[in-house]
Amino acid sequence: MRPADLARGHGISTQAVRNYERDGFLPPAERTASGYRVYTPLHAAALRAFLALVAAYGHQPAGRIMNAVHHDSLDDALDAVDRGHARLLRDRETLAAVRQAVGHLAAEPAHSAPGPPARAGGPLTVGELARRLGVTPATLRNWETAGILDPAREPGTGYRVFREADVRDAELAHLLRRGGYPLDRITTVVRQIRATARTGTVTGAGADALTRAFDDWQRQLTARGVAMLTAAARLGDYLALRDGPAGPDPADAGPPAE
Repeated sequence: MRPADLARGHGISTQAVRNYERDGFLPPAERTASGYRVYTPLHAAALRAFLALVAAYGHQPAGRIMNAVHHDSLDDALDAVDRGHARLLRDRETLAAVRQAVGHLAAEPAHSAPGPPARAGGPLTVGELARRLGVTPATLRNWETAGILDPAREPGTGYRVFREADVRDAELAHLLRRGGYPLDRITTVVRQIRATARTGTVTGAGADALTRAFDDWQRQLTARGVAMLTAAARLGDYLALRDGPAGPDPADAGPPAE
């Protein structure tokens, strides 16, 4: 089939097909004597796999997976897939933990005493929290400027210290930022959680914002999980077509005929 045929069947441009081949996301196409590309059902399967991987993991991880496949590094491709699943699981656990924390805060009497430290050894430094989230210290400082984080300062040095509640706020901010939420909306949600910690109640517009944010992210996490299932199926189909059926096992052939 021609590049235009492959592109039309997947709702993309002909140039995108050429770019995907150039970047190694599709296997190289055969050329006619006049230099025109000729694509086959194998290329169509590769394109379906790549587009499904983009929907599930994002463009860059999808590209890494397809590059690894085309360099016969299947373990590297599977490692990228596993990392995507691990990230989704962490997002689910973070969202569940924040929901639970807010529920506990709403059910308990108001208190003003600071919560326990974020780990057994004490509060986290800005560098430690940045490494935990996979962001830069500058990102955390930006969140502080926006009002999302409000860390205490260590007496004497003035260094930022992040306790359990601060880590909770940062985890939630990180989760919502990956979902495309702007900083001002995240600030509203986090401030409502802080108000809940102080008063033990969740009411008004802040409560509505909190509920919407949690429900929106739950839907997005579910959609990502379903997209990963689809991507796994498409990638499996492509690998099966690419590698072809396994040949017969010589051990099953039996003794040679006399």
